[in-house]
Amino acid sequence: MTVPPLNPRTTALLVLDYQQATLAALPDPDGPLSRVAAAIADLRAHGATIAYVRLGFTEADWAAIPPDNATFSVLGRQRLLHHADPATAVHHLLAPEPGDLTVRKTRVGALSTTDLDRRLRERGITTLVIAGVTTSGVVLSTVTDAADRDYRLYVLSDGVADPDPHVHRTLMTGVLPRLAHVIDTAGLRALLPGSGAGAGSLEPAG
Repeated sequence: MTVPPLNPRTTALLVLDYQQATLAALPDPDGPLSRVAAAIADLRAHGATIAYVRLGFTEADWAAIPPDNATFSVLGRQRLLHHADPATAVHHLLAPEPGDLTVRKTRVGALSTTDLDRRLRERGITTLVIAGVTTSGVVLSTVTDAADRDYRLYVLSDGVADPDPHVHRTLMTGVLPRLAHVIDTAGLRALLPGSGAGAGSLEPAG
């Protein structure tokens, strides 16, 4: 299947949960970090929007988590991932620059507890490129939500990762391709204006 080229003016790269706290669960975080850093540089050079989403809580956020929330009630009880904790900051290799979007979330997906959707639409963004940790968490949740909001979606196969390699493969081969174009960072570069490569083709994810 042919993958349509990107218009940087209407494209945003979402850098999701690239925080020390989440990266620590990966066996080899250096690979995804370096590749996402390159993708950020490529898209930024073409004038695309870079948006960072991180998970972090205030005292009020912890108090608002209901006890029946299986995922987040533990974080609330144990007061984990305070928003000012350095472990919740965006990794320094991917540090935001002036003009980038940054939002803090309190649930899995990037859109449900933030104003990111509104801020993207104010910039005329209709296409999202997704990089994030983890595949089974923020990536899956955000892609599903963004598809329902009618964004055109690309998932960076070498810019997403999960501690469970089996779950990662299942999502990348059987689930996410139904919702998004799955490409790698080299394929992303080929879809940008001036690459000389024209439209890319879908990578067999795996």
